[in-house]
Amino acid sequence: MNLQSKLAILADAAKYDASCASSGAAPRDSVGGRGLGSTEGMGICHSYAPDGRCISLLKILLTNFCQYDCLYCVNRVTSNVARARFAVDEVVQLTLDFYRRNCIEGLFLSSGIIQSPDYTMEQVVEVARVLREEHDFRGYIHLKTIPDASPELMERAGRYADRLSINIELPTAEGLKALAPEKDSAAIDRSMARMAIHIGEARAARKEQAAQAIVSMPQSRTTRRASVPHFAPGGQSTQMIVGADATSDRTILATSARLYGAHRLRRVYYSAFSPIPDAARALPLIAPPTVREHRLYQADWLMRFYGFAHEEIVPPSQGGMLALDMDPKLAWAIAHRERFPVNLNTAPREMLLRVPGFGVQTVDRLLAARRVRRLRHADLARLHVPLKKVLPFVEAADYRPGRALDATDLAARLAPPPLQRSLFD
Repeated sequence: MNLQSKLAILADAAKYDASCASSGAAPRDSVGGRGLGSTEGMGICHSYAPDGRCISLLKILLTNFCQYDCLYCVNRVTSNVARARFAVDEVVQLTLDFYRRNCIEGLFLSSGIIQSPDYTMEQVVEVARVLREEHDFRGYIHLKTIPDASPELMERAGRYADRLSINIELPTAEGLKALAPEKDSAAIDRSMARMAIHIGEARAARKEQAAQAIVSMPQSRTTRRASVPHFAPGGQSTQMIVGADATSDRTILATSARLYGAHRLRRVYYSAFSPIPDAARALPLIAPPTVREHRLYQADWLMRFYGFAHEEIVPPSQGGMLALDMDPKLAWAIAHRERFPVNLNTAPREMLLRVPGFGVQTVDRLLAARRVRRLRHADLARLHVPLKKVLPFVEAADYRPGRALDATDLAARLAPPPLQRSLFD
């Protein structure tokens, strides 16, 4: 099989993995002719896949052969799909060629499990090692790690990668046991914990070295200590499949909150289950609505940046599911009308963040402005916030919402119009 045929198969097989953002990389460049590539600057030429996906990373599998039989995976051992496998040198050459053509900013590499987890992980790490050490590649590298691989291989991966990730696959251990019996949720959790420890230790060491450098700077400018090596400076992430089993949104968000707290994950990605050929009877026949995935991302944002606890985003009255017809922040505000309106001139930041239509940047601008003067209705217009959504929930020096919060049709007036249906629905 030629390289182009392999690329067609293994790039398509990697499209189901959503956790490929390139944030949090260590700053590197090739100024002065050193190495190849950088992780800085905005001059990246994005390429587009036939289905419209914007790709700034070469996103491929090392191989789509896999000895596991996860029911939801198109690459499972019993699946009847075309198979291919890259050699280490082929992945290296593809990465360098695409980078020189300004098509990508880095590499996202995952793989099916072949021979053993250690063997597969060793091949994945070798790609990163060759790029870094033999070609001085300074672009972004994201490696998908394998939970059952040895801690030594995980540690080596962290030396070369900007970000590491381990897919938790399903939100509950029961769901994983039912749909992917060869995978061990406890092993995944242990690998995440070890990775978090390594990342934390590396960051602490670098901070300590930076502090010592500042103290010793006046004493000697000639003595230089070797810098502490980076270990996955972009942190770690994971992905959960949504809709492959009956797990509720409330449980999914609870799992995400636990991962953020226990393992300090940078991101949890949510991937709507996609029906696959020759699917097992245990799987649903149709995919969940894509808006469900969107609502989970919105709820995840509320937990990470807006101070919401996971249990308050999905009230028990909704059967553990997020409302599909409005965003979770608006749904929370309408369900807690007694907390509103909030006064723009006196409310704490925590409460302003809960106002529908206010983002983090908007709230910070309001707080800065009210230090010098009282906020008025016109100030909201200058910030270009969605006034229709905001005004029922706030009051200013010259504005009161009156009885707008008591309107029985408030939800209907503020919720967005239904999405246009497809011609084929």
